[in-house]
Amino acid sequence: MLTKSLLCATALAAVLAAPTFAQDTQQPNPEAATTAADVNVDTVIATVNGTDITLGEMLVLRQRLPAQYQQLPDDQLFTGVMEQLVQQQALADSVADKVTQKDEIAMKIERQSYLAAKALEDVAEGAVTDEALQTAYDAQFGEAEPQTEFNASHILVQTEEEAKEIKQQLEDGADFAELAQEKSSDGAAQNGGELGWFGEGMMVQPFQEAVEGMEAGDVSDPVQTQFGWHVIKLNETREAEKPALADVRDQLAQQLQQQAVAEHLTSITQDAEISRPGEDLDPAVIHNDALIDN
Repeated sequence: MLTKSLLCATALAAVLAAPTFAQDTQQPNPEAATTAADVNVDTVIATVNGTDITLGEMLVLRQRLPAQYQQLPDDQLFTGVMEQLVQQQALADSVADKVTQKDEIAMKIERQSYLAAKALEDVAEGAVTDEALQTAYDAQFGEAEPQTEFNASHILVQTEEEAKEIKQQLEDGADFAELAQEKSSDGAAQNGGELGWFGEGMMVQPFQEAVEGMEAGDVSDPVQTQFGWHVIKLNETREAEKPALADVRDQLAQQLQQQAVAEHLTSITQDAEISRPGEDLDPAVIHNDALIDN
Protein backbone atom coordinates (compact mmCIF):
# COMPACT_ATOMS: atom_id res chain seq x y z
CA MET A 1 0.00 0.00 0.00
CA LEU A 2 1.28 3.47 -0.88
CA THR A 3 1.89 5.62 2.18
CA LYS A 4 0.87 9.27 2.18
CA SER A 5 4.51 10.37 1.93
CA LEU A 6 5.14 8.04 -1.00
CA LEU A 7 1.99 9.23 -2.74
CA CYS A 8 3.11 12.81 -2.27
CA ALA A 9 6.56 12.04 -3.61
CA THR A 10 5.02 10.26 -6.61
CA ALA A 11 2.86 13.23 -7.50
CA LEU A 12 5.68 15.74 -7.13
CA ALA A 13 8.13 13.54 -9.02
CA ALA A 14 5.66 13.35 -11.90
CA VAL A 15 5.46 17.13 -12.01
CA LEU A 16 9.26 17.44 -11.98
CA ALA A 17 9.54 14.96 -14.83
CA ALA A 18 7.11 16.92 -16.98
CA PRO A 19 8.41 19.55 -19.45
CA THR A 20 8.90 23.02 -18.05
CA PHE A 21 6.52 25.52 -19.59
CA ALA A 22 8.25 28.66 -20.82
CA GLN A 23 6.74 31.97 -19.83
CA ASP A 24 6.10 33.06 -23.39
CA THR A 25 3.98 29.95 -24.13
CA GLN A 26 1.74 30.43 -21.11
CA GLN A 27 -1.36 32.45 -21.92
CA PRO A 28 -2.89 34.08 -18.84
CA ASN A 29 -6.53 33.29 -18.12
CA PRO A 30 -8.28 36.55 -17.17
CA GLU A 31 -11.16 34.65 -15.58
CA ALA A 32 -8.74 32.81 -13.28
CA ALA A 33 -6.84 35.92 -12.21
CA THR A 34 -7.28 36.56 -8.50
CA THR A 35 -5.99 39.49 -6.49
CA ALA A 36 -4.16 38.91 -3.23
CA ALA A 37 -7.10 40.43 -1.37
CA ASP A 38 -9.45 37.79 -2.82
CA VAL A 39 -7.34 34.82 -1.77
CA ASN A 40 -8.03 33.02 1.52
CA VAL A 41 -7.90 29.51 2.95
CA ASP A 42 -11.29 28.73 1.39
CA THR A 43 -10.23 29.69 -2.13
CA VAL A 44 -11.06 26.70 -4.34
CA ILE A 45 -8.07 25.45 -6.31
CA ALA A 46 -9.59 22.33 -7.87
CA THR A 47 -12.72 20.20 -7.72
CA VAL A 48 -12.76 16.40 -7.87
CA ASN A 49 -16.08 14.57 -8.23
CA GLY A 50 -17.83 17.54 -6.69
CA THR A 51 -15.42 17.89 -3.74
CA ASP A 52 -13.55 21.20 -3.52
CA ILE A 53 -9.82 21.35 -2.84
CA THR A 54 -8.92 24.62 -1.16
CA LEU A 55 -5.83 26.76 -0.85
CA GLY A 56 -5.85 26.05 2.88
CA GLU A 57 -5.39 22.33 2.20
CA MET A 58 -2.52 23.11 -0.14
CA LEU A 59 -0.80 25.26 2.45
CA VAL A 60 -1.06 22.57 5.14
CA LEU A 61 0.27 19.89 2.79
CA ARG A 62 3.12 22.13 1.64
CA GLN A 63 4.18 22.72 5.24
CA ARG A 64 4.48 18.96 5.73
CA LEU A 65 6.66 18.31 2.70
CA PRO A 66 10.24 17.09 3.12
CA ALA A 67 12.91 19.78 2.83
CA GLN A 68 13.96 18.82 -0.71
CA TYR A 69 10.48 19.64 -2.01
CA GLN A 70 10.30 22.92 -0.11
CA GLN A 71 13.17 24.16 -2.31
CA LEU A 72 11.23 23.76 -5.57
CA PRO A 73 10.34 26.83 -7.65
CA ASP A 74 6.90 28.16 -6.77
CA ASP A 75 5.25 27.08 -10.03
CA GLN A 76 6.46 23.49 -9.69
CA LEU A 77 5.64 23.35 -5.99
CA PHE A 78 2.15 24.75 -6.55
CA THR A 79 1.40 22.28 -9.35
CA GLY A 80 2.89 19.34 -7.46
CA VAL A 81 0.90 20.01 -4.28
CA MET A 82 -2.31 20.55 -6.24
CA GLU A 83 -1.84 17.30 -8.16
CA GLN A 84 -1.08 15.45 -4.93
CA LEU A 85 -4.40 16.59 -3.45
CA VAL A 86 -6.29 15.88 -6.69
CA GLN A 87 -4.89 12.33 -6.82
CA GLN A 88 -5.53 11.81 -3.14
CA GLN A 89 -9.16 12.88 -3.44
CA ALA A 90 -9.69 10.73 -6.55
CA LEU A 91 -8.21 7.72 -4.78
CA ALA A 92 -10.29 8.35 -1.66
CA ASP A 93 -13.45 8.60 -3.77
CA SER A 94 -12.60 5.30 -5.46
CA VAL A 95 -12.84 3.39 -2.17
CA ALA A 96 -15.42 5.51 -0.35
CA ASP A 97 -17.99 2.71 -0.56
CA LYS A 98 -15.48 0.13 0.67
CA VAL A 99 -14.57 1.71 4.01
CA THR A 100 -14.47 -0.97 6.69
CA GLN A 101 -14.74 -0.78 10.45
CA LYS A 102 -10.96 -1.15 10.56
CA ASP A 103 -10.63 1.86 8.26
CA GLU A 104 -12.91 3.95 10.47
CA ILE A 105 -10.88 3.02 13.54
CA ALA A 106 -7.61 3.85 11.74
CA MET A 107 -8.95 7.29 10.76
CA LYS A 108 -10.10 7.90 14.33
CA ILE A 109 -6.65 7.00 15.67
CA GLU A 110 -4.95 9.24 13.11
CA ARG A 111 -7.10 12.21 14.13
CA GLN A 112 -6.48 11.47 17.79
CA SER A 113 -2.73 11.20 17.21
CA TYR A 114 -2.67 14.52 15.38
CA LEU A 115 -4.53 16.33 18.15
CA ALA A 116 -2.36 14.71 20.85
CA ALA A 117 0.80 15.77 19.01
CA LYS A 118 -0.57 19.31 18.68
CA ALA A 119 -1.30 19.44 22.41
CA LEU A 120 2.22 18.33 23.32
CA GLU A 121 3.77 20.67 20.76
CA ASP A 122 1.99 23.62 22.39
CA VAL A 123 3.22 22.53 25.83
CA ALA A 124 6.81 22.04 24.61
CA GLU A 125 6.95 25.40 22.85
CA GLY A 126 5.57 27.21 25.87
CA ALA A 127 8.16 25.67 28.19
CA VAL A 128 11.17 27.37 26.59
CA THR A 129 11.47 31.00 27.62
CA ASP A 130 14.53 33.12 28.32
CA GLU A 131 13.65 33.15 32.02
CA ALA A 132 13.18 29.37 32.15
CA LEU A 133 16.47 28.81 30.31
CA GLN A 134 18.36 31.07 32.71
CA THR A 135 16.84 29.38 35.73
CA ALA A 136 17.74 25.93 34.38
CA TYR A 137 21.26 27.10 33.56
CA ASP A 138 21.80 28.54 37.03
CA ALA A 139 20.50 25.37 38.66
CA GLN A 140 22.70 23.09 36.59
CA PHE A 141 25.88 25.13 36.19
CA GLY A 142 25.69 28.13 38.51
CA GLU A 143 27.00 26.45 41.67
CA ALA A 144 28.60 23.46 40.00
CA GLU A 145 32.10 22.56 41.13
CA PRO A 146 34.75 22.71 38.38
CA GLN A 147 35.16 19.35 36.70
CA THR A 148 38.54 17.82 35.94
CA GLU A 149 39.20 16.78 32.34
CA PHE A 150 41.84 14.27 31.37
CA ASN A 151 44.08 13.87 28.36
CA ALA A 152 45.32 10.28 28.13
CA SER A 153 46.78 7.71 25.79
CA HIS A 154 46.46 3.96 26.00
CA ILE A 155 47.63 0.70 24.53
CA LEU A 156 44.87 -1.88 24.22
CA VAL A 157 45.61 -5.61 24.02
CA GLN A 158 43.59 -8.78 24.57
CA THR A 159 45.42 -10.44 27.48
CA GLU A 160 46.84 -9.41 30.83
CA GLU A 161 50.15 -11.06 29.95
CA GLU A 162 50.53 -8.83 26.89
CA ALA A 163 49.68 -5.76 28.96
CA LYS A 164 52.27 -6.68 31.61
CA GLU A 165 54.93 -7.13 28.94
CA ILE A 166 54.12 -3.71 27.51
CA LYS A 167 54.27 -2.11 30.95
CA GLN A 168 57.71 -3.66 31.48
CA GLN A 169 58.94 -2.42 28.10
CA LEU A 170 57.82 1.09 29.02
CA GLU A 171 59.64 0.88 32.35
CA ASP A 172 62.71 -0.19 30.41
CA GLY A 173 62.54 2.98 28.34
CA ALA A 174 60.37 2.11 25.32
CA ASP A 175 58.48 4.98 23.68
CA PHE A 176 54.76 4.87 24.51
CA ALA A 177 53.55 6.21 21.15
CA GLU A 178 55.73 3.78 19.18
CA LEU A 179 54.52 0.83 21.24
CA ALA A 180 50.91 1.94 20.79
CA GLN A 181 51.32 2.05 17.02
CA GLU A 182 52.91 -1.39 17.07
CA LYS A 183 50.83 -3.20 19.69
CA SER A 184 47.49 -1.49 20.30
CA SER A 185 44.41 -3.06 18.76
CA ASP A 186 42.09 -0.05 18.59
CA GLY A 187 41.72 2.96 16.29
CA ALA A 188 43.79 5.25 18.52
CA ALA A 189 46.92 3.23 17.69
CA GLN A 190 47.65 5.26 14.58
CA ASN A 191 47.80 8.40 16.75
CA GLY A 192 50.20 6.83 19.22
CA GLY A 193 47.32 5.77 21.46
CA GLU A 194 46.13 9.34 22.09
CA LEU A 195 42.49 9.58 23.19
CA GLY A 196 42.29 13.36 23.53
CA TRP A 197 40.39 15.17 26.27
CA PHE A 198 37.52 13.56 28.15
CA GLY A 199 35.56 14.29 31.29
CA GLU A 200 33.87 12.28 34.00
CA GLY A 201 31.57 9.57 32.70
CA MET A 202 32.91 9.56 29.18
CA MET A 203 35.03 6.44 29.67
CA VAL A 204 34.06 3.05 31.06
CA GLN A 205 34.31 2.92 34.85
CA PRO A 206 37.57 0.94 35.33
CA PHE A 207 39.35 3.22 32.86
CA GLN A 208 37.90 6.36 34.48
CA GLU A 209 38.89 5.24 37.97
CA ALA A 210 42.41 4.50 36.80
CA VAL A 211 43.06 7.98 35.36
CA GLU A 212 41.47 9.69 38.37
CA GLY A 213 44.11 8.07 40.59
CA MET A 214 47.06 9.10 38.40
CA GLU A 215 49.31 12.12 38.09
CA ALA A 216 50.31 13.65 34.76
CA GLY A 217 53.07 11.52 33.24
CA ASP A 218 52.11 8.34 35.12
CA VAL A 219 51.67 5.01 33.35
CA SER A 220 49.13 2.62 34.85
CA ASP A 221 49.37 -1.06 35.64
CA PRO A 222 47.17 -3.17 33.32
CA VAL A 223 43.50 -2.19 33.57
CA GLN A 224 40.77 -4.56 32.43
CA THR A 225 37.54 -3.40 30.76
CA GLN A 226 35.05 -5.11 28.47
CA PHE A 227 37.27 -4.09 25.56
CA GLY A 228 40.39 -5.85 26.79
CA TRP A 229 43.47 -4.85 28.79
CA HIS A 230 44.72 -1.26 28.81
CA VAL A 231 48.03 0.30 29.70
CA ILE A 232 47.19 3.97 30.25
CA LYS A 233 49.40 7.04 30.21
CA LEU A 234 47.95 10.23 31.69
CA ASN A 235 49.32 13.09 29.62
CA GLU A 236 47.69 16.10 31.21
CA THR A 237 44.76 17.34 33.30
CA ARG A 238 42.83 20.59 33.36
CA GLU A 239 39.82 22.18 34.99
CA ALA A 240 36.91 22.33 32.58
CA GLU A 241 35.48 25.79 32.05
CA LYS A 242 31.81 26.33 32.81
CA PRO A 243 29.92 26.38 29.50
CA ALA A 244 28.22 29.56 28.38
CA LEU A 245 24.43 29.57 28.29
CA ALA A 246 24.50 29.83 24.50
CA ASP A 247 26.58 26.64 24.30
CA VAL A 248 24.07 24.54 26.25
CA ARG A 249 20.87 26.29 25.19
CA ASP A 250 19.63 23.42 23.01
CA GLN A 251 20.39 20.87 25.74
CA LEU A 252 18.56 22.93 28.36
CA ALA A 253 15.63 23.59 26.02
CA GLN A 254 15.22 19.87 25.44
CA GLN A 255 15.29 19.21 29.18
CA LEU A 256 12.68 21.91 29.80
CA GLN A 257 10.43 20.51 27.09
CA GLN A 258 10.73 16.94 28.33
CA GLN A 259 9.95 18.02 31.88
CA ALA A 260 6.99 20.15 30.78
CA VAL A 261 5.56 17.36 28.64
CA ALA A 262 5.92 14.80 31.45
CA GLU A 263 4.26 17.12 33.96
CA HIS A 264 1.46 17.97 31.56
CA LEU A 265 0.77 14.30 30.80
CA THR A 266 0.59 13.55 34.51
CA SER A 267 -1.69 16.52 35.20
CA ILE A 268 -4.04 16.00 32.28
CA THR A 269 -4.51 12.29 32.95
CA GLN A 270 -5.10 12.96 36.66
CA ASP A 271 -7.80 15.49 35.79
CA ALA A 272 -9.48 13.29 33.17
CA GLU A 273 -12.33 10.91 33.98
CA ILE A 274 -10.72 7.57 33.13
CA SER A 275 -11.96 4.02 33.57
CA ARG A 276 -10.31 0.85 32.35
CA PRO A 277 -12.90 -1.94 32.17
CA GLY A 278 -10.67 -3.85 29.75
CA GLU A 279 -7.92 -4.41 32.31
CA ASP A 280 -9.33 -7.84 33.17
CA LEU A 281 -9.16 -9.11 29.58
CA ASP A 282 -6.65 -11.79 28.62
CA PRO A 283 -3.65 -9.76 27.37
CA ALA A 284 -3.22 -12.25 24.50
CA VAL A 285 -6.24 -10.61 22.83
CA ILE A 286 -3.87 -7.88 21.61
CA HIS A 287 -2.78 -10.33 18.88
CA ASN A 288 -6.28 -11.40 17.81
CA ASP A 289 -6.27 -9.60 14.44
CA ALA A 290 -9.20 -11.71 13.27
CA LEU A 291 -11.47 -9.38 15.24
CA ILE A 292 -10.60 -6.43 13.00
CA ASP A 293 -9.53 -8.01 9.69
CA ASN A 294 -13.00 -9.27 8.75
